[in-house]
Amino acid sequence: MGLFNVFKGQLAQVIQWADPRPGDLWYRFPSSLDEIKDGSKLIVAPGQGALLVYEGKVAEVLTEAGSFQLKTDNHPFFTTLVRLRQGFESEHKLQIYFFRTTQIVNIPWGTATPILIVDPIYKVPVELGVHGVYAFRVADPSHFFTQFIGAGVANYEVSALQSVIVERAYQQIASILHAHQYPITEIDGRLPEISRELQSTMAPILNELGIELTDVRITGTHYDKATSQRIARVADITAESLAASEAGISYEEMQRLEALRDAARNEGGIGAAGLQMGLGLELGKKLTQTINGEEPAPATPAPEAPQVKTEDLGSDDPLLRRLTQLKLLLSEGVITQEDYDKKKQEILDQL
Repeated sequence: MGLFNVFKGQLAQVIQWADPRPGDLWYRFPSSLDEIKDGSKLIVAPGQGALLVYEGKVAEVLTEAGSFQLKTDNHPFFTTLVRLRQGFESEHKLQIYFFRTTQIVNIPWGTATPILIVDPIYKVPVELGVHGVYAFRVADPSHFFTQFIGAGVANYEVSALQSVIVERAYQQIASILHAHQYPITEIDGRLPEISRELQSTMAPILNELGIELTDVRITGTHYDKATSQRIARVADITAESLAASEAGISYEEMQRLEALRDAARNEGGIGAAGLQMGLGLELGKKLTQTINGEEPAPATPAPEAPQVKTEDLGSDDPLLRRLTQLKLLLSEGVITQEDYDKKKQEILDQL
């Protein structure tokens, strides 16, 4: 071994994490033989911390920025010269790890697979995913190193921890949704509440890794195609039920009215009299009786129609109710504009 190699690396040095990348969380200072010399200077920049492992044990954790003078048993020149039998290698090993002390914020996350629930109102299966952001910091560097990272990891990035958090978050979100059984129409409105509960259940899990979860937010939900179609159908039925209720008919009768509308369009139009005489349907009879000022028999609601609560329309005037039903017939295309105008005038003459 040449004289240059004997003395190579035996001088005290400046040790620092000079250029951390945005995604770096944990960084081991490179040293070929881990023989940090006595008197070397350790510089910890703001937002950084340092963990020193000396002779196999965590000797010091520095969380404040500053400059520190290192004292080791590896004295320059002397250590190397007296270790000829060991190939100039000292048994006094010192590894230095740097880590971020600041919060890592606005890390995006989302469930990798959909969560399956059953809507408690409409009894339809729902597959939904959630996404949002979270923030964390290394709260216990020594525990994080000994229980999670380990000495064999030189560099650890935020993205690697992200997969750990997402995997555990999926289980907790599924548990929360199944426990509360929120209807699909309420989930988006309860996202702040779900976020707080998620953070409270996730915090102890990450504390066991030495990580403090400082914030969790669910910013939105998304559904698979089949679920979106079911939701759209539920919305259509709800809207139709509301329209039927305002017109004084049941949802089942609304469905019959739509069938009459389609038939009327296919036949090129049909008058109000045709509803009663030509088609001979009970619904046509009921609507025609109401429009003419007669009192029809009460309708039997469909057993499987969605239960929709509506507010009082503010008036029980039978003439106004007849006008509403007449307008419904026109909007559905069951009667013509001429039929509507004629019957409307007859009703207005009675006001």
